[in-house]
Amino acid sequence: MRSLKRIWTLHSGKAVVINEALSNKWSFLHGSTVIQEGTLFHRTNVIRAVSPHAVCSVLFCSARLPQTLPFRGGHWQTALLALGASLPVRAQPQKKKKKVDVKREQAQKDRMKKKIKKLEKAAPELIPIEDFITPIKYSDSNRARSLPPLSFEETERRVLLMKKWSLFKQKQAQAEKKAIQTLVEAQQEALKELRLESEELYQAAIRRDEGLFPFERDGPDYTPPLPGYDPPEGKCVDITKVYTQ
Repeated sequence: MRSLKRIWTLHSGKAVVINEALSNKWSFLHGSTVIQEGTLFHRTNVIRAVSPHAVCSVLFCSARLPQTLPFRGGHWQTALLALGASLPVRAQPQKKKKKVDVKREQAQKDRMKKKIKKLEKAAPELIPIEDFITPIKYSDSNRARSLPPLSFEETERRVLLMKKWSLFKQKQAQAEKKAIQTLVEAQQEALKELRLESEELYQAAIRRDEGLFPFERDGPDYTPPLPGYDPPEGKCVDITKVYTQ
């Protein structure tokens, strides 16, 4: 009689009976005693699922020993008698697929189609002419800054100052009108005398001066120009609104 060992080992989270004849020496923990066995194992198809933390047991029976087989076929295969650990998964586990409600999706598509039809039926929006629209900030007559009330003396002083200024500008305008009228009368008198002397000279005097226009002049300026100042060119920012139909 030859002893036959059936070895229970953890494989993929379950205790499974080894189903290949293997040759190697192993140590199994049975209770508190370490049992070392090292011979051949007989092929069997018995598989029993137990807790992953179950203790491996060794059973003995008699049978004819089969031909020995190697422990591992290659580096890519996991040993059946070893506690194999899966490779670390470097990814998030797959999320649970949501149940697709066909009726709800169809209702959403129908609502979108109705909105598109409604927009197609609406008249195209006209492009507004901004020059004809007065901004609200310009039409608002409310003063944003509140001024302190003036005293009676300050009010009287400003009124008298305004009256004096008005009188001064009135006299200035009258003097300018009088000077212009005097010059025009003198010009007309000179043209009459010139016409009596020569008609050709009179026509040449009243002829339009083609070199008078365009008329250009500089000043007077509030501040004198700075010598050697190079003004910057600046930049142009286009703020024109673009409307799409």
